[in-house]
Amino acid sequence: MVIDEVGYQPLERAQANLVFQVISKRYEKGSTLLTSNKSFGEWGQVFGDQVLATAILDRLLHHCDVFAINGPSYRLKNRLTAIDGQANVA
Repeated sequence: MVIDEVGYQPLERAQANLVFQVISKRYEKGSTLLTSNKSFGEWGQVFGDQVLATAILDRLLHHCDVFAINGPSYRLKNRLTAIDGQANVA
């Protein structure tokens, strides 16, 4: 299962509980890939509850590899090149 952009918008309590249920049911049964631009310390704000966020992270991080990718946005790379090209033409 792939969950993209965790933390893009904060979740309401009921939504956060559903995420917890999904992660709990998949715990040690299936692979889960998540992307987020939030640090683990910010997940309490995302899920509206630090205890719930900790429970989710506990299950996710138990058997995982974390890849922290730092640097310029891949999505903006081509856009910035196009803008630079337009500036050079004008």
